[in-house]
Amino acid sequence: MPTLPPERAPRSTQQPHQHRSVAESFGADAERYDRTRPGYPQALVDRIVTACPGPAPDLLDVGCGTGIAARQFAAAGCRVLGVDPDARMAGIARRSGLQVEVATIEAWDPAGRTFDAVVSGQTWHWVDPVAGAAKAALALRPGGPLALFWNGGRPAPELAAAFAEVYRRVAPDALAARQWSRPTADPYAELCARAAEGIRAVGAFGEPEQWRHAWERSYTRAQWLDQLPTTGGHHQLPPAVLDEVLLGVGTAIDAVGGSFTMRYTTLAVTAVRTAAPTTTAPHRDLTAG
Repeated sequence: MPTLPPERAPRSTQQPHQHRSVAESFGADAERYDRTRPGYPQALVDRIVTACPGPAPDLLDVGCGTGIAARQFAAAGCRVLGVDPDARMAGIARRSGLQVEVATIEAWDPAGRTFDAVVSGQTWHWVDPVAGAAKAALALRPGGPLALFWNGGRPAPELAAAFAEVYRRVAPDALAARQWSRPTADPYAELCARAAEGIRAVGAFGEPEQWRHAWERSYTRAQWLDQLPTTGGHHQLPPAVLDEVLLGVGTAIDAVGGSFTMRYTTLAVTAVRTAAPTTTAPHRDLTAG
C-alpha cells in the first residue's frame, strides 16, 4: 500500500475546517444534496468493511450528512451510528432508518462507546485534523481502521476548460470557482496529506496509507445542474450570479451533446488504531465565529 509522506502539507492562512459558513451551507437544501450527490465505489466500502475486526462491524460515520455513505455501509452489513453538526442533514438521514447524533466530532461525547471502524466521506476537511483524529482514536477499538475519503472528479479536458471559463467570466473570485482553476485532477491530495498529519500527531495509529479507486459516472445536463448548487461555495453566490453560472455551465454541456462523463477518483487516507492516543488535542469551539 502506498503510504503518505510525512512532510507537512502546504498550509493556507485559514484551514478548511475554519470556513464554518461554507461547512454549514450544505443543509440549506438537504433534500437536493441527498438526491444528487454521488455515492462511493463499492470496492472502497468492501475494503473498509473487510479491514474491520468482527463479522458485523459497528461503524461510526463522522459528518454523515444525509446518510449517503452510511446507507452503503449499512447495506454491507454494518451497524452504523452517524454524527453530524447539521440537524437538517441529520433529519434526512434518519428518514432512511439511520441513527444520527447532532454534534461536531470535536465536541461529540462517545460516552464509553467504541466502534470497529470510524469513517468520514467528503467531510474530514471540515474537521480539526488533530482533534478529530484524537476523538476517533478514543472511539475505535484496537485494530479498527480510521478511513477518510473524498470523491474528486474531472470531466474531459475540453469541458473542464469550458466550465473554468464560465467561472472566470461570472464569478472569478468565488470559492466555487476553485475546483476548475486547479491545474490538477487530484484536488483532495492536499487534504489527504493534512489528514495524515493529524493522524500521526495523535500517536495512536499505524502509518497512514492512501487508497485510490477510479470510477466513472455519466451526467445529463439536467442532472449536473441539479447537483451543482450543492457543491462547496455555490450557496454563497448571489442568486443572479448562480443563475448565470448554471446558464453558462448548461450551455457548455449542450455544446458537447447534452451529457458528459465525470471521471472520479476516490482518495482515501486510512490508518489502524494501535494504541491509546498520546495527545487529546484540546477541543476548540469551531461553531463560533
